[in-house]
Amino acid sequence: MSEHIDNETDHEAAAGGEDYPIRIRGLTNAFGDVTVHEELDLDVRRGEILGVVGGSGTGKSVLMRSIIGLQMPQSGEIEVFGHNITEAEPDEEIGVRNRWGILFQGGALFSTLTVAENVQVPLKQFYPELSQKLLNEIARYKVVLTGLPEEAASKFPSELSGGMKKRAGLARALALDPELLFLDEPTAGLDPIGGAKFDELTRELTDTLGLTVFLITHDLDTLYAICDRVAVLADKKVIAVGTIPELLENEHPWIQEYFNGPRARAATATHERGKALDNDASGKA
Repeated sequence: MSEHIDNETDHEAAAGGEDYPIRIRGLTNAFGDVTVHEELDLDVRRGEILGVVGGSGTGKSVLMRSIIGLQMPQSGEIEVFGHNITEAEPDEEIGVRNRWGILFQGGALFSTLTVAENVQVPLKQFYPELSQKLLNEIARYKVVLTGLPEEAASKFPSELSGGMKKRAGLARALALDPELLFLDEPTAGLDPIGGAKFDELTRELTDTLGLTVFLITHDLDTLYAICDRVAVLADKKVIAVGTIPELLENEHPWIQEYFNGPRARAATATHERGKALDNDASGKA
């Protein structure tokens, strides 16, 4: 069973290109004598929300940084939209980087810029010919799109709550109308209600905008609520990829401990209650 889950079949992977916006083969990342990833393979399907989980030190953020070109691997190939990121020239990378958006941990907003000015940063980088009037209009639209009030556009990050900062960071990530969205621990630090609302927003935007989402998280509620599949990092590799029911059949000790522990049982119960309420509401409708 584990071999079936570990990676896509050969004929699926061969499709490549737009069906698999991200394809990774034989990725090795090392820092000095410490090897974080060794011969790691992963395919991300178009239109899915892929949750990425793993214990501390398994290199979840390093994997994301490798995909977006911020971490140069020792070996291996990373294709994004059919372009080999590990061998691309700077001009080629620019042609791919405007097709993705990134929400780093904590939002990573520029503290001296307003929310609107933060959203405009990637727009000015890739489309310097845009007028200030149009930049302002796009920024306001992106702010409202992420559920923030329009007046939040003129506020500085220090004037926002934690949840509002996350949404502001998401607005900036969506500035270029990306096809691919990277989210690094988007619900970390949020209370359960705020986390659930951010999950709902992520699912809604994914479905509405046709996004593919690479989502690093440790939040079991997020995995159950919105992820189509989950990739598990352990032993320096992606040891399994699949739906949660498929992963539960995998006998790897970390997977069993993670998905069958007390927090996982609580997340499962919450998910089942939510489905029951939805079914009940549909029946009454």
